[in-house]
Amino acid sequence: MSACAKFHCYAVQAKPALLCGAVFVGLLSSFCAPAARAQTSAPQSSGKITATLPNLESPVMDSQIFAHALLGEFEGRTNGTDNELRWDGEGWIGTDMNRLWLKSEGFSNNGTLSDGDHEALYDHPIPHMRYFDAQVGVRADLDSGPTRTWAAVGIEGLAPYYFDFAPTLYIRDGGHVAGRVTGSYDLLLTQRWIMQPEVELNFYSKDDPSRRIGSSLSDLDTGVRLRYEISRKFAPYIGFVYSGKYGNTTSYSRQAGETTSDHHFVFGLRLWY
Repeated sequence: MSACAKFHCYAVQAKPALLCGAVFVGLLSSFCAPAARAQTSAPQSSGKITATLPNLESPVMDSQIFAHALLGEFEGRTNGTDNELRWDGEGWIGTDMNRLWLKSEGFSNNGTLSDGDHEALYDHPIPHMRYFDAQVGVRADLDSGPTRTWAAVGIEGLAPYYFDFAPTLYIRDGGHVAGRVTGSYDLLLTQRWIMQPEVELNFYSKDDPSRRIGSSLSDLDTGVRLRYEISRKFAPYIGFVYSGKYGNTTSYSRQAGETTSDHHFVFGLRLWY
C-alpha cells in the first residue's frame, strides 16, 4: 500500500476522535470567551475584594391588636372553721410592642373584702432582655379598708428554667414605698395534669395602721396547686396554701382578732381567654 493510501486509511479511522475533540474545543472556547471579554473590558481594581449584598428592607413591626385574659386563681379556701374566696387575674390588650395590662386580686370573707389590689399598667418589651417586659402605671387598694393609690413600676416575664417572675415597686405620698415579688412554675406531670407551686411576698417601708399593715416583710402567701386542663382555657384544680403575716403586721392582726398564719385547702378554676 502506498503512503498516501495509508494516510487516508488512518484519517478515516481517527475521524470520530477528531470530531469529539473539535466539539470539546468549541464548547470550551464559548465559555471562556465571555469571561475573557469581561476581564479585558473591566476597569483595573486596586486588588481589594469587594462584595455587593442585596438591599434588604428593615422588618416591619406588626400593628395588629391582640387581647388576652387569665383568671389564674378563682378559688375557695377552707381550714374547717374559716372559709374565704380568693381571686387573682390579669389581662392585656395591645400590639406586640405596646400593651395595656389590667390586674386584680383580693379576698372576700363574710361579705368583707380585704387585700384588694387593682392595677393599670403600660407594658413594653425590654431591649436585649428576652422574655421580659417593663411595666409602669398605677395601683389602687380598693376593698373594705381605706383607699390607697400608688405609682407602680416593675418587670414581668419568663425567667430562666421557665419561672414566671414579676417584681414590682410601689410609691405613694408620705414617703411610703412598697414592693411585691411573685413567682410560679408549671411542672407538667402529663399533658393535662400540671402541678404549680407559687409564692407572693409583700414589703412596706412604713406602718399603715388603718390598713393593718406593718413595715418590712408584711405578708407571705404560698402554696401548690394541681390542675387538670380539660382544655387549655378551662382547668379545675385543688391545692394547699399557707399564708403568714410578719413584723408589725402580726400585732395589727392580733388586735383585730385575726390569725397570723393559716393553712388552707383550696379548690377552684383556672380560666383563660
